[in-house]
Amino acid sequence: MKQEQITEIDVLIRARYPILYIVSWEEERVEEVLRDIARERNKKLFVWSSSMGMVQRHAATTEEKPAQPEANRPARKQTDERTRDPLVALNTIQDHVEPAIFVLRDLHPYLNDPGVARKLRDVASAIKASYKTVVLVSPTLKLPFELQKDITVIDFELPDVGDLEKLLDTRVRELRESSKLDIRVDPQSKERILYAAKGLTLNEAENVFAKTLVVARKLTEEEIPLILSEKEQAIRKSGMLEYQRTRERFDDVGGLDLLKDWLRKRSHAFGDKAKEFGLPAPKGVLLLGVQGCGKSLCAKAVSSFWRLPLLRLDVGKVFSDLVGSSERNIREAIKVAESVAPCILWVDEIEKAFAGTQSSTFSDAGTSARVFGTFLTWLQEKTAPVFVIATANNIQLMPAELLRKGRLDEIFFVDLPTRAERASIAGIHLRRRNRDPAQFDLDALAAASEGFSGAEIEEAVVSALYDVFDAQAELSSESVLRAIRATVPLSTTMKEDIDGLREWAEGRARKASSEAAEAVPTMVGRRIEL
Repeated sequence: MKQEQITEIDVLIRARYPILYIVSWEEERVEEVLRDIARERNKKLFVWSSSMGMVQRHAATTEEKPAQPEANRPARKQTDERTRDPLVALNTIQDHVEPAIFVLRDLHPYLNDPGVARKLRDVASAIKASYKTVVLVSPTLKLPFELQKDITVIDFELPDVGDLEKLLDTRVRELRESSKLDIRVDPQSKERILYAAKGLTLNEAENVFAKTLVVARKLTEEEIPLILSEKEQAIRKSGMLEYQRTRERFDDVGGLDLLKDWLRKRSHAFGDKAKEFGLPAPKGVLLLGVQGCGKSLCAKAVSSFWRLPLLRLDVGKVFSDLVGSSERNIREAIKVAESVAPCILWVDEIEKAFAGTQSSTFSDAGTSARVFGTFLTWLQEKTAPVFVIATANNIQLMPAELLRKGRLDEIFFVDLPTRAERASIAGIHLRRRNRDPAQFDLDALAAASEGFSGAEIEEAVVSALYDVFDAQAELSSESVLRAIRATVPLSTTMKEDIDGLREWAEGRARKASSEAAEAVPTMVGRRIEL
């Protein structure tokens, strides 16, 4: 944990702030920090919950160091039935005369009770002149309006890489001693393993480290998917984000060599070495281009290549009928993404997701504009290592604010595949369906599929498979060629739109491929004599 946050809590206690509200799932970590502060300041430490009442924790003075580890030292009293009532507990705090820190676990459901809220205000006023501090600890922030001026809110940060490293080293040492097994942790992979676990609580990290060590008896980059699976649980519970399991690799993406190289250079930019070198974490990229040319596939492949979780933001789930809910939903989605960082946040077809922001004042009382504004502000100011991949097909619907430099690192234009790329794409889809590409005339397939997108080439292969399966024959170049000839590609039916997209991208976006794609073919009309 960062020393700055510990210092901040210590300063607030010394400055006699009467009530602190620490937002965290990790009660034990919070109490450990408060125990150290109480010991340093010669104060007693009490912990309250509705299940055990007010219980004193041992917080020795600086001269009275405990003989056994603090985690192993039991509380002086396990329960106090009398003080389980929150009003009785608050009266106990108000009547207490010695310097002390009082930790109240999960008091937030009781704050809706006017009597409890009123009593808490009385306590805040009464203890200002004392050496007592009340600390509310809860995983969620719920404050009645009347308490907002009496309480100071602190977001307790999740464990940093240093905390996770200490935990991992401890668990490995304990497992070696107890099981006499040779548990191997690859030093070169250790940093990536720890960054994969970043965003988990210590308890979650401890569970997944133990599970990985028991299953694999080692920790290398191969075990990172096991660690990421723990993050999937947190993401699923949010409701706004979808965890995308990916098997796609860069080898499954035909062409796009310039985009791949750009992403490859940023694959190690999330670690401490990059930070020490002076590199900021990459912000994100906008992939603009023709439908079916690999933009979404590339987002999935980056997740596998970087070994980072891929989160898909479904903007449709963000919007709600309740006033203020949509804005709260986008903030919650952002918070979840940051909590599991480093990660990749994928916003597919972003131009449709935020279409209509200009007319939002008249169409939905400004809700779309406020949601979009919240997202833009976060893109501009975010410090968490969340890499955003936004994809778009229609530049006409794209909000101009999103194209401004500083919010995303780069804009890439993904054009129709070139002849060489089409041959590569055809080989990829044949291989995925257990066919040897060397047995096919890939050059002929590439020539016949001029103007086809990668998705259309894949569909031609699938269509040919249906045909030969029905005919009880084997797939051949000729059968795939027949499927290609029977297809009218989107580039033909939407030629004007694609030409306009290319014209806009010229000089405004970087090309994803080093080779220029052919001009979109024009269908020649049949001449009929009458």
